[in-house]
Amino acid sequence: MADRTVAELRQKIAQAREVIAHLIDKAAFNGAEAHRALDYFGGDEFDGNFLPWPHHGDEGLRP
Repeated sequence: MADRTVAELRQKIAQAREVIAHLIDKAAFNGAEAHRALDYFGGDEFDGNFLPWPHHGDEGLRP
């Protein structure tokens, strides 16, 4: 079960990267943050501080 879950999560991340790339292309947005997102979701490393806005626990429930 755990191997299947890991495989499914990897597939989901690959799908997320494809969606991000498509949205970037459609919006003609080609900035550094867009490439940062593609690089992050294309790799295996996890960064708990990846999101560019405050975390909910840090400063309330605002983005």
